[in-house]
Amino acid sequence: MYETILSPLNYGGLSLKNRIIFAPTSLGLSQAEQIERLRRIAAGGCAMIIVGDVPVLPHGFGPSLYSKKGFAFYKALADAVHGEGCKLCAQLHQSDSNVKAMLKYIPGVLTKRISMEELRPLLNQQVAPYITGLPEKKIAEITDAFGKAAELAVQAGFDMVQVHGDRMCGSFSSTVFNHRTDRYGGSTENRARFAVEAVSAIRRRLPDLPIDYKLAVRQEAPHYGNAGVLEAELPIFVPLLEKAGVTSFHVTLANHGELSDTIPPRNHPEFGAEGCFLKFCDQVRALTHLPICGVGGLTDPDFVEEQLRSGRIDCAAMSRQLTADPDWPRKVREDRTREIRRCVRCNKACLGGMMAHKGVHCIYERKETT
Repeated sequence: MYETILSPLNYGGLSLKNRIIFAPTSLGLSQAEQIERLRRIAAGGCAMIIVGDVPVLPHGFGPSLYSKKGFAFYKALADAVHGEGCKLCAQLHQSDSNVKAMLKYIPGVLTKRISMEELRPLLNQQVAPYITGLPEKKIAEITDAFGKAAELAVQAGFDMVQVHGDRMCGSFSSTVFNHRTDRYGGSTENRARFAVEAVSAIRRRLPDLPIDYKLAVRQEAPHYGNAGVLEAELPIFVPLLEKAGVTSFHVTLANHGELSDTIPPRNHPEFGAEGCFLKFCDQVRALTHLPICGVGGLTDPDFVEEQLRSGRIDCAAMSRQLTADPDWPRKVREDRTREIRRCVRCNKACLGGMMAHKGVHCIYERKETT
């Protein structure tokens, strides 16, 4: 029944054993816990794991590819995942958070006068002045670092890199945050320049490396997402990124709003349905022949098989579902779909755990220990 899910694929130059990918996720776990979590997901049978938020500069948020300790972590992670027959992709990103502006909120966070829910919109208010005022010399340093980081990622054992099209790439892309009047602002082409230069920096250094691009789409009517690319701008962005060297697209909703929009629960007013972001894939599909990975509330093998078989998407990315049941791909392969622990999209222990600084977990874990 699930021939397409289980079929191999050339994903932008990388051979995948099936069509299931673990979506990039900030797990909030210790390094040892993260290695074991991702090893377990790899052992469950997915084709590739995307490691979220790998910083492109030496001093960023998260383990650094440039440090001995950080490089050793990524090498150990690659070895663990490869040992289970799974590919590994590094999601390269540059934060658009203004560190200096963040400092004034630290006392409030430490004394719990400012909750994490309250901190997010405060930080978002600082994005526009930061992106608009960033000197061109600093921009060149950052975009070039995508190439340096990609080289280090390959040395650490990663099979592919993904350029994070939200964060700084997404903020440069968006008129909500980008108010520049130079060659990085104004027109759609100018706002695409940062992302194009980041991809080009990788392609110059690594001519044959598969480059995935997390294409963050901003929706209007109703409005969701503040960074990223407007739906109407996709016909300009997609060809520019493809020309720069992108070999596949990972399509999703843009961020910088509520986290429950980009990680939507089942009762979300706009994105509650299975495959809630696939409509954006339809628009990208009309613009490129490159492979497209869809994401957003994917849990049902029958639904996923149909989306893949129809050619709507080439791969299906999951995070919450593979957190709920890492063996989803194995159970599909062994015709044991009735045994799948289906994600109910409650967001209690996954998104809730992340927001509470307890790490990403699942309600099923509590049931296993009782």
